[in-house]
Amino acid sequence: MQPLIDNARTFGQRPEEFAKLAEGQSPQVLFITCSDSRVVPALITGARPGELFELRTAGNIVPPYASEHPTSEAATIEYAVEVLGVRDIVVCGHSHCGAVGALVRGDDLNGVPAVRDWLVSATPRPAGPAEDPEVAEGVQSHVLTQLLRLRSYPCVERKLKGGQLDLHAWYYEVHTGAVRTHRPQTDTFEAL
Repeated sequence: MQPLIDNARTFGQRPEEFAKLAEGQSPQVLFITCSDSRVVPALITGARPGELFELRTAGNIVPPYASEHPTSEAATIEYAVEVLGVRDIVVCGHSHCGAVGALVRGDDLNGVPAVRDWLVSATPRPAGPAEDPEVAEGVQSHVLTQLLRLRSYPCVERKLKGGQLDLHAWYYEVHTGAVRTHRPQTDTFEAL
């Protein structure tokens, strides 16, 4: 913890670098990814403060849209699309994902009931070999499922139809740093 505290102390000693951020934000991208500490969107993309609007959830899950009982995730997506006017949404899964791995393997999650209930209620079980420690196939399948979910959100559907929004599926390898994007033409994940 001490290195984090030390950096936080010196971080605010450069106010000239941050003064413009007080005027507001206008990110062009909503980046939806896992809560995993090894996935750092700004590091992966090189984004500076104010360039990415981030949504981090266990397993980069986009829950089904429900207007009667909105989720925090739905509120974040709606705000990014309707208020901030993002032009792109990236759903980025990653190798060695504990959440997706647990789903693929059918792990017993009774010891962590909130995690179990979130995963089971929020997404279908992804396909993929249970013995793969990277869970690459499972994560890639899972990311595409989340993109389909996004398409069902009224604000996303409207902006897609109007040509004002693009969706992207990414797969990040934590062990190499490589990023792959889904190519719909070939239905494969290829290097960016």
